Amino acid sequence: MGFHRTGWRSVIRATDEKPLVTRQLLIRVMGYGRPYLKLIIFTLILIITTTGLSLITPLILRDLIDNIIPQENVRGLVISAVLLLLIPLVRGMLLVLQRWLNARIGEGVIYDLRVALYAHLQRMSLHFFTNTRIGELMSRLNNDVVGAQTAISSTLVDIVTNFIQAIAVLAVMFKLDWRLTLISVAIFPLFIIVARQMGVRLRNIARKQMDMNAQMYAMMNETLNIGGALLVKLFGRTDTEVDRFSNRAAHVRDMGIERSLIAGIFIVTVGLVSAVGTALVYGFGGYLAILNVFSIGTIVAFAAYLNSLYQALQGLANAPVAFSTSVVSFERVFEVLDLPMDIKEKPEAIVLQGVRGELIFDDVTFRYQGSEGSALKEVQRFGQVDKVQTVLSGDGYGDKERKTTKDNSGKDFGELEHEKQSPVLDDERVNINGENLSSQAREVALENVNIRVKPGQLVALVGPSGAGKTTLTYLIPRLYDPTEGRILIDGHDLQDVTLASLSAQIGMVTQESYLFHDTIRTNLLYAKPNANQGEIENAARIANIHEFIMELPEQYETIVGERGYRLSGGEKQRIALARVILKNPHILVLDEATSNLDSESEALIQESLKHVMADRTSIVIAHRLSTILAADQILVMDRGHIVERGTHEELLKAQGMYAHLYHTQFNRGDFTQ
Repeated sequence: MGFHRTGWRSVIRATDEKPLVTRQLLIRVMGYGRPYLKLIIFTLILIITTTGLSLITPLILRDLIDNIIPQENVRGLVISAVLLLLIPLVRGMLLVLQRWLNARIGEGVIYDLRVALYAHLQRMSLHFFTNTRIGELMSRLNNDVVGAQTAISSTLVDIVTNFIQAIAVLAVMFKLDWRLTLISVAIFPLFIIVARQMGVRLRNIARKQMDMNAQMYAMMNETLNIGGALLVKLFGRTDTEVDRFSNRAAHVRDMGIERSLIAGIFIVTVGLVSAVGTALVYGFGGYLAILNVFSIGTIVAFAAYLNSLYQALQGLANAPVAFSTSVVSFERVFEVLDLPMDIKEKPEAIVLQGVRGELIFDDVTFRYQGSEGSALKEVQRFGQVDKVQTVLSGDGYGDKERKTTKDNSGKDFGELEHEKQSPVLDDERVNINGENLSSQAREVALENVNIRVKPGQLVALVGPSGAGKTTLTYLIPRLYDPTEGRILIDGHDLQDVTLASLSAQIGMVTQESYLFHDTIRTNLLYAKPNANQGEIENAARIANIHEFIMELPEQYETIVGERGYRLSGGEKQRIALARVILKNPHILVLDEATSNLDSESEALIQESLKHVMADRTSIVIAHRLSTILAADQILVMDRGHIVERGTHEELLKAQGMYAHLYHTQFNRGDFTQ
C-alpha cells in the first residue's frame, strides 16, 4: 500500500505575485460551468442588453439640449422624459434578473463543489484525517468553494460586463468626437497609477486585519468550546482570557479604523482623478463648442459616458489579478478532489453475504506512514493571511514567525512528534517499579501477525500500552490496509469485498466513545436508521442504559451535548454499546469498551454481552479479567508481535509475559473482575 507520489504534495504557495493560471486549470474550471451553459448565455445576452440601454440615456440628453428644448418641441420633450423614466426601469428589471441568474449559477457551482468535496473526503482513509487539521478542511469546504463560486458568478461576469461596456462606450464616444475621446483615455494612466499605489496600501492593511481576525477567531474557538471552557474555569483563567481577547479585539478594531481611513482617502483620490478628466472634457469641449465645432449637448453626453468608461477601464485593469485570484480557489479545491484514496474498492468487489465470521490474519505487517507528504497542507492564500501559528502565545499577531519550542535536550518538539509517529526500532527497556518492560517505540506497528479466529469465538487481546492491539482491530473494518500480508473474512480477502458490505458485518466500539450533538435516539439510530422503538429500547436494555434514559426528563429525546459532554464517561460508553448492539453485526470489536464503567454496571453489561457475543466472532481489547477468563483464545501482544496465545490457564502455566502481566497488574487492580 502506498500513496500517490505527488498526490498530497501539490500545494499552492501564494505570494504577492499574480497567481499562475494554466490552460488546463481554465479548461477544468469551465467544466464546472458547463451544466449552467444556457443560463450563462442568457446572462451574456442580458449584459449586452443592459449595456446598450445605458448608452441611450446620454444620447437622449444630448438631443434634449441640442434639439428638443431649443425647438420648443413639447411632444419630443414628453417622449424623452418618458424614455428617461422607462430606460432605468427596464434596465433595473433586467439587472435584477441578471443577479438572479448569477446567483443560480454561483450557488449551483457551490453546491456541486461542496458535495463533490464532502463525498471525496468521506472516502478518505483514517490516516488522512489523523494527519490533516480540521480547520484546513473546513477552509477548503467554505473559503475556497466560495472563492471558486466568485470566479464563475461574479469575476467572469464583471470582466465580460466591463469589456463590453468599455468597447461600446468608446465606440459611441469616438463617433461623437474623436478628440474628446483621446483626452478621456489619456487620463486613464494617471488613474491606474493612483489606484495601484493606494491599492497596495489597502491590500497590506487588509492582510494584517485578516491575520488579526484569524488570531481572534482561533482564540474564540479554542476557549469557547466545551473542552477549552472547562480548562479555563478549572485553572481560574477567566479574567486572563478576557484581557487577552480584549487585546486582540482592540487590534482588530484599530486596524479596521485604519483600513476605513485609507479606503476613504482612496475613494477621494480616485474621485479627484476622475474630476480631472471631467474638467478637461468640459474645458476643451466647451472651447470647441464656443468655436461651434460641436454642440453643448455633445459635451453633456461625453461627461455622462466618461464615468461609465472609467468604471469599466478600472475593472479591466484589476481583472487579471481578480480573475486569477478567484480561479486559483478552484485549484485548491481540485487539490482535494485529486487526493488519491489509499483505501480503494475494486471495481469487481463482491458483496459479503451469509457471513459466518471467520477471521484470518495471514502474515500481516503494518507500518504507519509519516505525516510528511501524507496530509493536506495548509495554504497561504493569495492576498490573505489566514495561517494561525499559535492561539494563546505570542504578541506578533502573525507578523512574526512562531519561535520553535525546544525541550531540555535541545530537540524541537516537532522532531519529537515525528519520532512519536515514526520512532526508531530499538531494544530499549524501561524500568518501572523495579520491573523491566520492553519499550513499545518502534517503526513497524505490526509485524508478521498470524491469527485464525473461528466463527463465534471470543478472542481477547492483551499486552502493554502501545503493543499494537488497537492497530490490529483497525485493520478489520479496513480503516487501514496491511502494508504486507492479507486479512480474510470467510475466505475472502478484505480488499476483494465492497466497503459497504464489510462495514455492515462489523460493529466496533472504540476506546473513546463519540456521540453527535443530538438526541439519544438519533445517536442510536445512526447504527440502524429504520429501527423501531422496541428495537431501540431492547438494545438499550442489553447495554444497561434504558432505565437511566427513562429517568431523564426528555428520555430518548434528550440532547447529549457536544461529543456527549452532558453524559458521564460510563453513560457514553453504554450508549455506544447500545448503538452497536442495535446494528446487530456478525463480528464485534470492543476496544476497552467497558473501561469507564463502574464495577456494578460493568458486571451487568458483561452478563448482557454474553448473549450479544453468542454466535458472533468477537475481538476484545480487555483490561477486565472477566472478559479474559471468558475468552476462547487470548493473544498476548508486545512490540507489534503476538508473543503468546492460548487460554487463561494455558498462558498462566507457560509463565511467560501473560503470567507476568497477570500477577503484576491483577494484584495492583489493573485487571478487575
